[in-house]
Amino acid sequence: MSKNPRIALLDYGMGNIRSLQKAFEHLGATAKVTGDPREVEAADVLLLPGDGAFVRAMDNLRSRGLIDAIYGAHQKQKIIFGICIGFQLLFESSTEFTGAKGLGLVKGAITRLEKNAEAPAIPHIGWTTTEFKAKSRLGRGIHPHSMFYYVHSYAHRAEHMYAKATTSYGQMFTSVLEHENLFAAQFHPEKSHNAGLKLLANFLEAL
Repeated sequence: MSKNPRIALLDYGMGNIRSLQKAFEHLGATAKVTGDPREVEAADVLLLPGDGAFVRAMDNLRSRGLIDAIYGAHQKQKIIFGICIGFQLLFESSTEFTGAKGLGLVKGAITRLEKNAEAPAIPHIGWTTTEFKAKSRLGRGIHPHSMFYYVHSYAHRAEHMYAKATTSYGQMFTSVLEHENLFAAQFHPEKSHNAGLKLLANFLEAL
């Protein structure tokens, strides 16, 4: 990939994405905010962020003509980085509301976190220790037991075959995925201070 890859930050009406764009700017990279399928198709790297409901996110991607653009990028082995709801959308399905199909780029399902003594409140909001595996590209140089900022009620509640980090909040779930051209984080790196910036810097170095 070129030293200055074209990075498309997908705007599909799901949450404030300016903070993520600013984090990349802080690291010296330009991430263009766009909801235009043609610009997404022309990009080298796709950032799929977002907050909110899985079903609405898929509906918004579909109504804006972005699903085909994402599939086209994946077929061409372009880098795709899903963040928060973007992490979940990479999976096959979610049980949120009546259930919905995801993009299916990663096998498995997203299910609701269970409330228990160690998870007294759902949604899970706040700073939580995240443990990276030794071979994680995103986790390179990040101190063990580093904390990242989470806002979610659903997760992949198992250690996925592509998991590069896991987190425990009353139950263990996969918090980082890496596989070939796919990267994903359940937490918000752009809201996770120095550890989050380090993760984003690692992502840029991996391009």
